[in-house]
Parts: sequence; structure tokens; C-alpha cells
Amino acid sequence: MAYQENQTPRFSRTYKKLFRRELDSIHEAMDAIIKKPEIGTEKLGDLSSLFVYKFKIGKSEWLLGYTFNPTKKIVTWHSIGQHENFYRGTKKN
Repeated sequence: MAYQENQTPRFSRTYKKLFRRELDSIHEAMDAIIKKPEIGTEKLGDLSSLFVYKFKIGKSEWLLGYTFNPTKKIVTWHSIGQHENFYRGTKKN
């Protein structure tokens, strides 16, 4: 059974503003996560339940923050963006 996907409002707002080239790379990263949710790095402390997957768009490194529930087969997308201010913005929500 495939994982279902949910989005937080923060993720949706950021996602709508992205360009086509960025979206193509993001969709590849999302597909990789859907196939194997454990692929990301689990964070500690304030963001203990968050997993972060790092990937490149051009020369810049982007991060995709998500959580997943293996029993209910749900992946929830929390945030996306470049490394600058990624964690600070994610902590606020």
C-alpha cells in the first residue's frame, strides 16, 4: 500500500511560489521519500519528530521537512526551502 500525502499550510504557501525547474526536482525528492520514508535524517530536540531530506537544485542545497506514520501510511510535508532559515521557520510551527 502506498503512502498518502498531507501538506501543512506552511508547505502549501511555499510550494505555490516555486518555479517549474524547482518543482521537478522537488517531485523527484518527494517520490524518493514516498518509496522509503526513512531516507531522511531524523532531527533532535525541538524538532524531534521531523525528518529532513537534503537534495540539490542546481548548485544550491534544498531541504524537505516531513513526518510519517508507518502504521497509517501517511507522509505529512511540513516545509521546504534552502538551508538559510529553514530550521528557524520550521520551529515556529
